[in-house]
Amino acid sequence: MSALNSLKFIAAKRPTQLPDIQVRRNKLSNRIWSQIQLAKAMQEGTTYTEKRFRTVKDRDTGESRSMEVMKRVRQMWFVGENGKVCVQLKYGTRVLEFLKGKNAIEVSSGEELITALTTLKTAVEAGELDTQLNQAADMVKERFKK
Repeated sequence: MSALNSLKFIAAKRPTQLPDIQVRRNKLSNRIWSQIQLAKAMQEGTTYTEKRFRTVKDRDTGESRSMEVMKRVRQMWFVGENGKVCVQLKYGTRVLEFLKGKNAIEVSSGEELITALTTLKTAVEAGELDTQLNQAADMVKERFKK
């Protein structure tokens, strides 16, 4: 019993689900991770697609089975008017504003793009964009209220 005496015992309850803001952070963080992988693949001259499982029902037998399908990843960035690359974060169909009237990050090269996306991912996971995520989520919720 002396080995157990060195441990701290508590009465803990495991949460049944994550808070809404944590779910939003995880969703956006995963999307940014996909963008980082896409940028790295484009830099190397290869393609990047995500694999998803899709349940398909056979018409003849009525049996359901899972198939692996490729999902195309769309770029969050585009080339701006000045020839530099601009990165916009979207939550759903809404573009997030970083500052008042500023909704994009300008970078000049592929290396800077990967660095900017990595910094954005860190900021999202740290909760620095929580207010923007909540605003975008509230706008999406309002569209469903009719």
